[in-house]
Amino acid sequence: MTWWRHHRDLERWLLTTPTALVLGLDIGGTSTRVLVADTAGQLHGAGTGPGANLTSHSVDNAFAAIFTALRDAVADIDPAEVRQAHIGTAGPANFKQPGVGAAFEDVWHGAGLTCPYEITGDPEVAFVAGTPEPDGSLLLCGTGAVAARFEDRRRIHTADAHGWLLGDMGSGFWLGREAVRSTLGTLGRLDLPGPLGRKVMHELLVAPPRPVSAERVSPGPSANTVATDPGPATESGSVTERLAALKGPADFRALADSLVMKVHSEAPIALARLAPLVSDTADDDPAAATIVREAADHLFGTLSTVRATDDGTPLVLAGSLLTSATPLRRLLEPRLAEKWPKATISAAHNGAAGAAWLAATRIVGADTEAATRLHTQLLASRLP
Repeated sequence: MTWWRHHRDLERWLLTTPTALVLGLDIGGTSTRVLVADTAGQLHGAGTGPGANLTSHSVDNAFAAIFTALRDAVADIDPAEVRQAHIGTAGPANFKQPGVGAAFEDVWHGAGLTCPYEITGDPEVAFVAGTPEPDGSLLLCGTGAVAARFEDRRRIHTADAHGWLLGDMGSGFWLGREAVRSTLGTLGRLDLPGPLGRKVMHELLVAPPRPVSAERVSPGPSANTVATDPGPATESGSVTERLAALKGPADFRALADSLVMKVHSEAPIALARLAPLVSDTADDDPAAATIVREAADHLFGTLSTVRATDDGTPLVLAGSLLTSATPLRRLLEPRLAEKWPKATISAAHNGAAGAAWLAATRIVGADTEAATRLHTQLLASRLP
């Protein structure tokens, strides 16, 4: 046997052994998650870190967060044994900017990883996290929002995902911004804020600074999860005192200006942390209910852009606002089921596991019995 043939046989054995390791990295706006598993479906490591997509974060901060998550995920293994990796992130083209790719290579090798990796958008990993089928569509709503249609697991049609400045209609950022705008409108009419407005005031003017956490973008898990849940914001005497001190138009304006100044003092993406305030008050405050209803309209329209009315392929819901029983999901899902009655609707709970599965398909194949079993083991079990 020639050397090259022996080398190929050895490489094939290394890649196809049940203990071949794969890594999935899901980089979100509010969290970063890593999962290491083998091609038999056993979990070998997991790591989390702050948000790190390059659309919302600086290169230095993003790569520091990614390194932390990678380091924790490979802490109990030899990272050089990982054979394949897949990375999902918003704005994957950012990795092609001058100097960014080389800097990421330093992070990758700094964590001890030597395997090849593929970078795609986060819709790709979210879609496979929700279904093993090759065709279907995705509606993702977390910090941002996007709808996509897939054929053979390739994204062929995308709507929205234009970022907080130009799009992401109905997203966590959008909900947070609308919560503030609604509060400002109330003050502008010289009215006292209701439950939503009071919570917005507390969060911005009274509560200590909080990290932007996917745990607080909605009550449940998301494709991007990190940070300790700081607990629900509650109204304090300070808010009551501020409202009691409002005597005339100048006082209302001064209070509105203080909210505006606070918002502008933070990164724009920080508005996403106010999204749960909308969810918390949707049953009690007409202003919050209106925001949720408008968000559902936006998301329904975004999905309708990429999905035909007679489409019976799977429909995957992803992102923190659509993977748990939020008011937004409760309002939106029946509309989706009515318009697409033949579609199986599922939720993608773990984008990192979806990314790991995509990495594994480069070893076991995408449409094989082994891949189907692995999908069930990695994703149906809702690994952390």
